[in-house]
Amino acid sequence: MTKVFITDRITDPTIEKEILGDHLASSIEKDVEVLLVWHQIVDESFLNDFPNLKVIIRYGVGFDKIDLSACRSRGITVCNNPDYCTEEVADTAVAMILNTTRMLTRYNAVAPHYSSGWQENVIPEIKRTSSQTVGVIGMGRIGSLTLSKCKALGYQTQFYDPYISEGTEKVFGTSKCSSLEELLETSDIVSLHCPLDESTQGIVDSQFINRMKSGASLVNTARGGLVSDIDIFYSALKFQDLSSVALDVLPQEPPKSGKLIDAWKNNEAWLAGRLLINPHAAYHSIESQLEQRKNAAMNAMRAIKGLPVTAVVSD
Repeated sequence: MTKVFITDRITDPTIEKEILGDHLASSIEKDVEVLLVWHQIVDESFLNDFPNLKVIIRYGVGFDKIDLSACRSRGITVCNNPDYCTEEVADTAVAMILNTTRMLTRYNAVAPHYSSGWQENVIPEIKRTSSQTVGVIGMGRIGSLTLSKCKALGYQTQFYDPYISEGTEKVFGTSKCSSLEELLETSDIVSLHCPLDESTQGIVDSQFINRMKSGASLVNTARGGLVSDIDIFYSALKFQDLSSVALDVLPQEPPKSGKLIDAWKNNEAWLAGRLLINPHAAYHSIESQLEQRKNAAMNAMRAIKGLPVTAVVSD
């Protein structure tokens, strides 16, 4: 019987068991042919424990902890789970974008110090939503849904994605920038939705920030590694070159001590409410977690039955 093994995190595999039945192994066995992987690092050494392995299915979207080259050399197919949290991540991005416009977290940070006037204590630089342009970098599932939601809210929208065919802008009723520089120079809010690979690693650096409009904001719900170093935001925020930064993902998680993180933890007045950090949780909802585990288990069952697996990734 073909065996499936869950490598990590899942302590109660009730959902997987309902789909996989007796195919689900409770421990590492030599005849395991399918792995369900969460955070496990899958390298040559780990693969040696599974000589009959044929398929690896990642519970999440990213697969940077899986050695794709080693898998390919062994004839192992690697799959991810790309769409289970599309709605959740897009909604998080939109919430962050709205916050950069209406500055709710900034008000929450400064309002306790208002001693008089109350409603007259407005943040003067707040602008109308319809006067702001959201620039989306990467028009995959999440990026395109984020753009559509922003458009529905009244934002002006545009995107940059060199891999998207001509005419996509017409489908979404938006504008396509011919270069990254054009998007950065003309967007009031930049939202990152590109994958992490050799071409995008550390794409957000000091030069990237310098190209952004003065007073613009940045949102990243994609990959922490897109940012070269979180401290690049320190001076830009302190001296108002950037209005705000909202991050669901960080270059290092959890973050270590540094200029920006220390200022954030200390709730320093100049930064309070202008740096919004989520603990890489945009993927989560009750519904997305159920869908995630069902999708992975059902894909494993396809492998067991000899059917083509879905969401195959390549290096």
